[in-house]
Order: sequence, then C-alpha cells, then structure tokens
Amino acid sequence: MGDADLMFSTSDLLIGTATAALQIEGGDRNNNWYDWAQLPGTIKDGSTPERATDHWNRWREDTEIMASLGMQIYRMSVEWSRIEPRPGEIDREALARYREEITAIRAAGIEPLVTLHHFSHPSWFQGLGGFSSPWAVDRFLSFAGVVVKELGDLVTDWITVNEPNVHALMSHLFREGPPANRNVGALRQVLRHMARAHCRAYHLIHGLQPDARVGVAHHVRPFAPLNRRNPLHHASAYLDRLLFQEILADATLGGRFHPLLGPAPDVTPGRHYDFLGINYYSRTASKGFADTTFPGVPVNDLGWEIYPQGLVEVAADLHRRYPGPIWVTENGTADGADRFRSRFIHEHLAAIAGSGLPFERYYHWSFVDNWEWAEGEAIRFGIVANDYETQERTVRDSGRFLARIIAEGGVSRGAYEEFVEGQTYPVGR
Repeated sequence: MGDADLMFSTSDLLIGTATAALQIEGGDRNNNWYDWAQLPGTIKDGSTPERATDHWNRWREDTEIMASLGMQIYRMSVEWSRIEPRPGEIDREALARYREEITAIRAAGIEPLVTLHHFSHPSWFQGLGGFSSPWAVDRFLSFAGVVVKELGDLVTDWITVNEPNVHALMSHLFREGPPANRNVGALRQVLRHMARAHCRAYHLIHGLQPDARVGVAHHVRPFAPLNRRNPLHHASAYLDRLLFQEILADATLGGRFHPLLGPAPDVTPGRHYDFLGINYYSRTASKGFADTTFPGVPVNDLGWEIYPQGLVEVAADLHRRYPGPIWVTENGTADGADRFRSRFIHEHLAAIAGSGLPFERYYHWSFVDNWEWAEGEAIRFGIVANDYETQERTVRDSGRFLARIIAEGGVSRGAYEEFVEGQTYPVGR
C-alpha cells in the first residue's frame, strides 16, 4: 500500500496489546485482591478474580489470537503470589509455566514486555503491610531477582511497577482496593517504597542483564481548571498534577525524592529509566481534589472523558523533563458495545503520528475483557470480547481495525470508512 492511501502512518510505531496477570489468569486465591473481594461490598458486581478469563489455562488460545491479529508486541505481567506463594518459597512449576507461555509468544513473532508488579501481590506480603512495610523494598527486590534470572534469556524489556500513584491512592485514600484503609501516612510510605523499589530494581536488572530496557508504567493525565476564570481551580489543577504524578516521576525517573515523599538514602539521583512508560486514559477537570469531568465532553462507559490530544500533552511534558523514547504502556477505553473504540484508537494514534515526539510503542489496553478491579466483570476494555460463562473469545471490530492498522502500516482510508466512519462518542452531562 502506498503512503498516498494512508490518512497517517504508524510505520515507526510497534503496536500491540496489554494485560495484567490477576485480571485475566484466574485460579489464584493467594493474593491481596482475592482476599479483599471476599469482603461484602468491595466489588461492584460481587465477582472475584478467581474466574477472570481463565488465561492461566487458555494462554495458548490467546497467543494464537494475538498472532492472528498480527500483534507485534505484548505487555503482560507475572503474578508474584504464584511464583512466591510463601516467603522465600519459589514455585518452580509456576516459573516453568511462564517460560512456556513467553516462549510461545516469542515464537509467534511477538516481543514481550513483562511487568513485575501490577497492583497485586501475595497475601503474605499484604499481611506484612504491603508496600507500606519497612521490609517491602527488599522483599520485592528478592522476587524481582528471581524472575529476571529465570526469564532473562527470553525477556529483555521490563516494567518494575505499574501505576504506583493509582495503587497507593486506591489502597490508602479512595478505599477502592486492598487494604482500603484511609491513611495518609501509609499512602506516603507506599509511594516512597514503590519509587525506591523501582530505582533499586532498575540497577538490579541491569546488573543481571546489561542490555535490558527497564521502566515504570506511569499513570499520567492532564489536569485543567474546571472553571478557567476561577483562580482557585487553576491552583487546584497545579496541585493535583504535582501531587498525583510530578513528584513521583521525579523520584522514579530522576531518583530525586521530594520532602513530601520522604528520604531515600539507598537511591542516588540520576537516570533510572530506559524509556518513558505512559498509561493514559483521560483528563481531569480540577476543582479541589475531586476527579471531575467537564460538562458536555465525550465520555466512555465509566464516564471518563475521551481526550486524545491529552496523550501528547502529558508525553510532551514528561519528555521535556526526562528525554527518552516514549512507550504508551496502556491506552484504552471502556466500551462494552464496541460502539466507539475504533474511533478512540484512530484518534489516539493520529495524535501520536502528528506529535513529532519519539513514540516507539503503543500497547492498547486491553487484549481481552478482564476483571476490572473494583468494577468486577461488568466493564469491558478488550479488543477481544469474553463470555465469562463459557470463556469464549470473539474478536471485536476494534480488534480487526487494530490488526488492519498493523498490517497496513497506518490508517488507510478504506479502514477508516469500514471501522471508524459513523462512530460517535457518548456525551457526558
């Protein structure tokens, strides 16, 4: 296909999908989220991650689907609670199972990116206090060393921790994740310890694997004043951005710990990243510390604003402060009926293509519908639909569209007309 047939090119971008182990694997009762889901009222639809999409048993089928769609890259995570079910006890069968899956992924021509901590961890680690524990960093580093030594011949790309800001806020402020105790002291400890864990794991991994590429998956978003004429809203947007993402980025990327985080004597200031991992979903309209949305904007099934240009805004800001290749480690939308996901994909990739920034990778969230944390099974992010009762997978039109983009090296007019034209977003109040 000639460039003249393309609305824009993605030839410089590797494209794939992303998942997290706890959200898709099923069958594991030894983790903090399974424990929390047993408590009444914690999960909106009453489900637990025990069923999920049964990927632990159906990974061959899922790998074949990804290969059939032409996926070039795949972000996955390994479940700490499977690998180290009790302190210091390593389950070699679980590691062998991950080796088998990653070997098949690579054989399908797909490059794996492996996340070491994606919100979930063993029940015993939670019993110590999770990442608020004074032993948390050393425990995590021990686990990370085991995984990298075992899988390092198959994996060169690593995410240490996923969205430490969201993990800490869900657990210790908004009470939307375990242990759901509103505790500012614990919130601060979790953020400091996860930033320390990343910085030290960055050097640990490079010591074991000099050619590795290591980063953090940062959840970042634009913050704009709800009322642009209100100076308090401007101040709120500035503080929200600083507290939610900038202080943490300085710690994890630059090794510089703000007084609000507390000291990190085991971390030396300097570069602690090989790429800028960005998880981007939405924009916040700031009014105080509430996460609000502008009236009358496009929204998804969760009521989150759809704001494609925001991906470029946050990437440009992060790249200005910390230059490096940009990997979009998550970007997706809740759209159970697949009414507007193709338009969402088109507009976010178009923003990337026109940005002039060094975007190298785009991981769409998610490969398959999954157990969406406190929302349970009801919210659907997958380009592949999943029937939880039968575990039958069905590729959605948005999945076919993403496959077409990969095959054609961009969005062609034909693909746009088939998958995007006519799609409209719901509008919020």
